Amino acid sequence: MKFSIIYEAQMVDTSRKNEAQVFQDMVEEAVLAEEMGFDCIWSVEHHCLSQYAHLSAPESFLAFIAGRTTRIDVGHGVVCLPFKMNHPIKVAERIATLDLLSRGRLHFGVGKGGTVQETGAFDTPMDLVTPQVDESMYMIPKMWMQEVFEHHSDLIDIPARPIHPKPFQDPHPLMYMACTREEALQIAGSRGLGALVLGFSGPDEIAKKNAVYRKAYAERKVEDQVGFRPHQHLAALCPAVIMNDKEKARRVGTRGQRFFAESIRYWYAGGDKPSVDDLDAEAQIAVLNQAKDQIVAYLGQEKIPVTDAATSNYHVEEDAYGTVDQAIRYVERLEAAGADEILFLVQMGTIPHEVTMETIRNIGKYLIPHFREKLAVAAE
Repeated sequence: MKFSIIYEAQMVDTSRKNEAQVFQDMVEEAVLAEEMGFDCIWSVEHHCLSQYAHLSAPESFLAFIAGRTTRIDVGHGVVCLPFKMNHPIKVAERIATLDLLSRGRLHFGVGKGGTVQETGAFDTPMDLVTPQVDESMYMIPKMWMQEVFEHHSDLIDIPARPIHPKPFQDPHPLMYMACTREEALQIAGSRGLGALVLGFSGPDEIAKKNAVYRKAYAERKVEDQVGFRPHQHLAALCPAVIMNDKEKARRVGTRGQRFFAESIRYWYAGGDKPSVDDLDAEAQIAVLNQAKDQIVAYLGQEKIPVTDAATSNYHVEEDAYGTVDQAIRYVERLEAAGADEILFLVQMGTIPHEVTMETIRNIGKYLIPHFREKLAVAAE
């Protein structure tokens, strides 16, 4: 089991002063995470989504983190691969360079950038996004393996060129794909990619997604393989606020989750701007449940199947907002559901930096050793 942190650079106050402070806070948190035994720092890539995500240049953020640390891995979760957002040659060059400089500490996730708000900023029609992403993810590993690469298709034309540098890892960094829907899990498994399940899914939903992913991986065909390093790995998102004060942790955590859910709904579904009301935990949960009911009702009216992809951000029946013991029990359920890695999400918009630091310390001091000891016993 791996233990990681994933960042969105989410914030309530989007002033330049606070934006700068949030980035400095994330660096301090990442350095602490290395000290506390975490395995990886992951970064999303989003564009033009105020409040929800300001990490638009993960290559710069991860390079800075790699330079400030010595052991912890850094991961793109994910690089958006539409050509105008990130040309495949530039992706291959940047990934290989950071892999060299970090001496093989890089993980490479691929994805889309899922809104017109984002793709439209780069003049890319939504109907071209998926075919461009598919074509790019197959091309990039070949650029690392071939002395001279060329590619010609209806979507992109790349003349014969040497692509430098080559990665530190042989044959190349481990590759992953962002997954929320079952179709994405099937694609990731069939292509031999690790799965980054980036939704607030509980253990029961993770178990269902794990079964889909493992089956697709077991039945994959050689001709569908992306890259040259197949990797069976499922990482599950775990929102967490872990404090000695159980009630405060639950209040702060549910408030953060509500901000996260409302900010993504604002950009993805035209909802209202996120609230920063400091209600008690039960009141925050009631608001989240009401929003979930509205989404379910809307999907029903439109005759659209209700799936976890649409409702997972409103999942509040069980969580890691509380004490260390509560968090351990929750992570044990994720482990039993098939998770190979826990992606702790703490830095949600309304959660203070000092609470994030306390959560990282509690995970490193108590939760990670608990699972490491279990692994040692099992090995014996």
